[in-house]
Amino acid sequence: MVFSSLTFLFAYLPIVLLVYFLSPMRWRNLVLFIVSLFFYGWGEPIYVVVMVFSIIVNWLFGNVIENNIDTNHQKSKRALIFCIAFNLLLLGFFKYWDFLVTNLNALGITFLKPLNLGLPIGISFYTFQTMSYPIDLYRKHTTVQKSLISFGAYVCMFPQLIAGPIVRYSDIAMELNKRNITSTDFYDGIRRFTCGLAKKVLLANNVGLVWEEISTLPMYQSTLTAWLGIICFAFQIYFDFSGYSDMAIGLGRILGFHFLENFNYPYISKSITDFWRRWHMSLSYWFRDYVYIPLGGNRKGLSHQILNICIVWLLTGFWHGASWNFVLWGVFYGFVLILEKLFLLKYLEKAPRILTHLYTLFIVLIAWVLFAFTDMKQVFQYLGYLFGSKGVLFNGLTTFYVRNYFILLLVCVIACTPISQTKWNFLKGKHEWITPILTTLVFILCIAFIVDASYNPFLYFRF
Repeated sequence: MVFSSLTFLFAYLPIVLLVYFLSPMRWRNLVLFIVSLFFYGWGEPIYVVVMVFSIIVNWLFGNVIENNIDTNHQKSKRALIFCIAFNLLLLGFFKYWDFLVTNLNALGITFLKPLNLGLPIGISFYTFQTMSYPIDLYRKHTTVQKSLISFGAYVCMFPQLIAGPIVRYSDIAMELNKRNITSTDFYDGIRRFTCGLAKKVLLANNVGLVWEEISTLPMYQSTLTAWLGIICFAFQIYFDFSGYSDMAIGLGRILGFHFLENFNYPYISKSITDFWRRWHMSLSYWFRDYVYIPLGGNRKGLSHQILNICIVWLLTGFWHGASWNFVLWGVFYGFVLILEKLFLLKYLEKAPRILTHLYTLFIVLIAWVLFAFTDMKQVFQYLGYLFGSKGVLFNGLTTFYVRNYFILLLVCVIACTPISQTKWNFLKGKHEWITPILTTLVFILCIAFIVDASYNPFLYFRF
């Protein structure tokens, strides 16, 4: 983690907010730029140079595109191509060079060597953000940002810098130039941040510990224990990532920005198509608008649409990590989505909701096995456990985990459905005073868990 949780909550964040709100409005983007670079540089001092270089290059290319879009369209197009190539090469070098070289070496091509470079935190997220800027300029979906400082503040804004959501420049262009921070926004931002912190600290971390234990007990694995384990992983990654998104959205609101939602209760989906309209929505929209639609989308016939889906999901899998399991994960989802497109959806629409829900959860849990292990041997081994390769349906460990973690799992089930939000809205409508009290109590509880915990990973930091 860039900062420890307590350092961030009780040192970095209060100082940043104090300086930010004491600064005149015209200086706030500069303040945001500096504190965000400091935030990133605390854990990645060398890679600050890479980020600043990326900011300058994208800003300069953006100016070339804007200045020539009407008078010299070819020059604008060349600038766009060079800018996209620069971003992809930067991402490819740091994230995929060793993967490429290792696989070439395995094929007997040994003149290239791995560099063993550390992966810059959040490079997949901020590279996609910077790429959206020149593309939207070329499409005339936004206007040029004349200030390098303001553009830099957009790219490295600390709330969502290292794990999303992917914020397009066009979504916050107006707020970047002029924003009003109301007391309502500030209050809602604190509440949303606390909600995200609770998801992460109280749910993701605790259910993640169960997954860590179960996934490392192959000798004692039973079928039901294996299913319980991957269900715990599904909860962990959802509350980890949606919790971080909530914190980012909440901090953005406090600073005067309105980021788009990134999750919409994906585990209540009735198809995989529906699931990917609800899970990591900023990534899904990015690939839709900048890859799928430019390739032709569904406008050139079914065969071309299927090809486009294959390309998008191969890239989606590869975006998540330089490992074959992520590629397989993307291909698996692409295959299922194509089946739904061809014939499954029309049957799912007529089937009872409970069946469509169970079908979706089954596919999602199988996919999480592909996602959870970078070692392909472990992937297929765990899939074997799920389908009874040990020959044991359940054992004493199954009973132990169900008995000891039933309440936690029940809370996770409720928290990943709209039930919790519906009840919260009801209580808030009846008793407005309950919101600040519960927010304060939840925050204190989170701090108690942070102080006591030694297990506090952010799964999406590795992307």
